[in-house]
Amino acid sequence: MSATNNIVLVTGGTGLVGQAIKTIVDKEKSINSKCISNETWIFCGSKDADLRDKGQTEALFEKHHPTHVIHLAAMVGGLFHNMAHNLDFFRENMAINENVLQASFKYGVSKVVSCLSTCIFPDNTTYPIDETMVHNGPPHNSNFGYSYAKRMIDVLNRGYAEQHGCRFTSVVPCNVFGPHDNFSAAAGHVIPALVRRMHAAVTRGEPTFTVLGSGRPRRQFVYSLDLARLFLWVLREYDSVEPIILSVDEQDEMSIGQVAEAIKKAYGYQGDIVFDTSKADGQYKKTASNKKLRSLHKGFQFTPFHTAIQDTVNWFKDNRDQARL
Repeated sequence: MSATNNIVLVTGGTGLVGQAIKTIVDKEKSINSKCISNETWIFCGSKDADLRDKGQTEALFEKHHPTHVIHLAAMVGGLFHNMAHNLDFFRENMAINENVLQASFKYGVSKVVSCLSTCIFPDNTTYPIDETMVHNGPPHNSNFGYSYAKRMIDVLNRGYAEQHGCRFTSVVPCNVFGPHDNFSAAAGHVIPALVRRMHAAVTRGEPTFTVLGSGRPRRQFVYSLDLARLFLWVLREYDSVEPIILSVDEQDEMSIGQVAEAIKKAYGYQGDIVFDTSKADGQYKKTASNKKLRSLHKGFQFTPFHTAIQDTVNWFKDNRDQARL
């Protein structure tokens, strides 16, 4: 980033990753970090503009005139919500992404970093997946709408780079969790949904806790504050149009059953975990390689999973009345 004052606009700034980035930015400010000295940060949510609407999107850019954009805004949801609304996920995310990137071009934004997801990768593939494999085949049927819409960000980035010389790039996080997540049992992702339901089980003194599905599918999980630190590194240091995977190491992949056990431990729950195998599992695995990240950002240390889970549970206990449920 340049030495002059940079205005960084974060779309989806009130959500899980946006709030994590704000936490890291505020920490940098508190210690008078040189990195933050020439940056002004603006965190926008749906109340500031409906990014599905071109006019509202352009009005947001006209108001703030950002030099840099971190694009996090999206219609998101868990497995079962995706399965029931694939068309909605595709149309709404396509509109959001088109409007944000076109406004970024129109208003001369120097750099855009958009957020993708590991679900964009082909369902039928070899593992580990890496950045070269995004378009090698169709994604899993359970969330094809969201997945294809996110893939199109990569297509748009390449188009803006080739046709207009824009510095538009994207990151591909593995499954993100942490404070400020969506803890809805219906629309939330696996960890926040399990945390919310475990909280209820503990409160009610229930003797068993049911996990939907077999518990065997495996995922890599990244703590939102770790991802936030990586987003700042990408914004300041990474300039390729090629996507970069932001993930914990392959050996840190774990089953949903193991995640449930970690949440059980964090709550001190004494009951038994059972699995409802009549419910769908979704994609069995999507192991991602972070080799590119490790080669460019050597020495980055991720928060241990159980520590991050405990921090997330503690945040939910303390903020349940304000959490998204």
